[in-house]
Amino acid sequence: MSQSILLILGDPVDAKIAREALLGSTNDAFTIEWVKLCSEGVERLTNECKRNTHNIAAVLTDLFLSDSDGIATFDRLFQASPHIPILIISAAEDEEVAKLAVQRGAQDYLLKERLDNYSLPKTIGSMIERAANVAALFDEKERAQVTLNSIGDAVISTDERGQVTYLNVVGERLTGWSCAEAVGHPLEDVFHLIDAITREIAPNPMARAIRENRTVSLTPNCVLIRRDGIEAAIEDSAAPIHDRRGQVTGAVMVFHDVSVARAMSLRMSYLAQHDSLTDLPNRSLFSDRLNQAMAMAARQWKKLAVLFLDLDRFKHVNDTLGHAIGDRLLQSVAQRLCAGVRASDSVSRQGGDEFVILLSQLNQSQDAEIIAKKLLIALRAPHRIDQHDLHLTVSIGIAVYPDDGIDADTLMKNADFAMYHAKEGGRDNCQIFEAEMNALAVQRQSIESGLRLALKQQQFVLHYQPKLNLYSGKIVGVEALVRWQHPQHGLMLPAQFIPIAEESGLIVPIGRWVMHEACRQARAWQDAGLPSVSIAVNTSAVELRANDFVTAVRAILLETGLRPECLELELTETFLMQDERVTASTLRALKEMGVQLALDDFGTGYSSLSYVKRFPITSLKIDRSFVCNLGNTDDTDDASIVSAVINMGKSMHMKVVAEGVETSAQLAYLQAQGCPEGQGYYFSQPVAHNEIAQLLSSRVAETALLL
Repeated sequence: MSQSILLILGDPVDAKIAREALLGSTNDAFTIEWVKLCSEGVERLTNECKRNTHNIAAVLTDLFLSDSDGIATFDRLFQASPHIPILIISAAEDEEVAKLAVQRGAQDYLLKERLDNYSLPKTIGSMIERAANVAALFDEKERAQVTLNSIGDAVISTDERGQVTYLNVVGERLTGWSCAEAVGHPLEDVFHLIDAITREIAPNPMARAIRENRTVSLTPNCVLIRRDGIEAAIEDSAAPIHDRRGQVTGAVMVFHDVSVARAMSLRMSYLAQHDSLTDLPNRSLFSDRLNQAMAMAARQWKKLAVLFLDLDRFKHVNDTLGHAIGDRLLQSVAQRLCAGVRASDSVSRQGGDEFVILLSQLNQSQDAEIIAKKLLIALRAPHRIDQHDLHLTVSIGIAVYPDDGIDADTLMKNADFAMYHAKEGGRDNCQIFEAEMNALAVQRQSIESGLRLALKQQQFVLHYQPKLNLYSGKIVGVEALVRWQHPQHGLMLPAQFIPIAEESGLIVPIGRWVMHEACRQARAWQDAGLPSVSIAVNTSAVELRANDFVTAVRAILLETGLRPECLELELTETFLMQDERVTASTLRALKEMGVQLALDDFGTGYSSLSYVKRFPITSLKIDRSFVCNLGNTDDTDDASIVSAVINMGKSMHMKVVAEGVETSAQLAYLQAQGCPEGQGYYFSQPVAHNEIAQLLSSRVAETALLL
């Protein structure tokens, strides 16, 4: 069925002119329908829409009819069928009304005097063509809507007044509004934004895009409040929409949920500033907090303190129980440190087994020492990790602002110096920084560097001190004692460098050298035909807790050819106080190998007797601090202790050796109490290997030692 052009003209003359102009054109594809009243035109258009036949291609109407007047005529016709193009026929004096109709949706207008065979057909043809193009655009719109509903981003659009005109499926999900519900509502109702930090209403980006006629982005850290109150962090950009004349007719915004990405970013930022194991602030964050606290303390004329903590002998836990247990011990330490300070203070893990505490807003320096001593007590309590009760102590150095430094680096460095002073003072204590510690730290660094060079250049030597049977005078063994032949300072005794070697870990290679050299020398004496005697080597807890210690002892004995029973390792009570299961395993392996085990400095520890019963110890060495007062009638306590140790050794079938024998009175008392062996300056100072060889070669010399 061919399409028609509907004429709604009250004046028959106008209708005739329009009909002739249209029919006189070369385009005969359309028929002409004519009605006189607006109501008739509305009825015809309404029926067309109901039947959806698309028979009417265009409408040509006068706005001034007998039953309707002015712009109301257009509104009635347009409402009846908004999709059919309408051309306004107007008298010259009514042109402004015609223009208003165009603004409200009419396709165009012609003045009545222009109703000729050229203008009218051309205008109608162009209008129908545009209408056809609009229908193609409608199909594109449908495809675009499908596309917009398929993408991962949300899309919302508004008209120039800020009323919602469209919302895609993702937008529906993020806002909680359906498109049908949202259309016609103000954007602020559907798209409710607040600032994530201030919780205040955030600026409307689409209103800004319309106002400034440019693409704009959402203010950072914005949160979208969904219709049901659920919040989502979003990012977006809004752009203005223009008509063919370049006028802004609205805005469109594309936005997406970045809650997961933002949470991940915050988590990454957090991890960059915190220790992943303990969740404490790391070195970087602590430095920031320290600088801020120092600035505040300066303004308020207050003090603050930095506590530098280092766990004593923590490496033993990792070496013997594994890193998993070690990590959990570090977590336990972190929890106790946090519980032991104020909420305004800051606990940080610097790495490894080092922690730093910032004590802010102190009234006096002494407050820092009080807190440090409380932490020492808290950390001494056993740490229960699985089936292990781990005993741990710490060394704490204290530096106070502004007394000990006015910048963060100096304050940290001085707290570190004080911590090392606490280590050298026997561990398990706290020390406040003093100026002379700087010099000691420099000296310590110099010694550590020198020890590394000494290992490379073989600057260590061994001296030997004999052990004698106190009744026969026969040399039964020698103790190997290391010396450092320093190129500038001469011969240095162990007390001057062994503590630093232990702290730096250099004691392990030094100890291996001492053991190898002692075993080699003992075998050399045997090969020279001298009487076979045991060689004793002092072994630190640091060496013993090395994973390969037993393997290394076996290799040294094999390489030097010394029988295992000729080697005696002198152990400190510190090693025995470590994890009992691992300690017992190490000592059993050594005993099964045939190596003798002596407990050095016996009697100075609070639990020595219990350890003697539990471990395969073969001899006890009475500490020189008990021997020095023997024979002094005014001091009976030391004599009683020495007698008790001698008797205990006899009952447990252990050798007992008295150290530090320096007088005949001490010797006489030990002989009277039945002490089997002794060593000390009364018999011989530590001497070079050739002098020991001379003593071993002469029985006369052995006996002379007792004179």
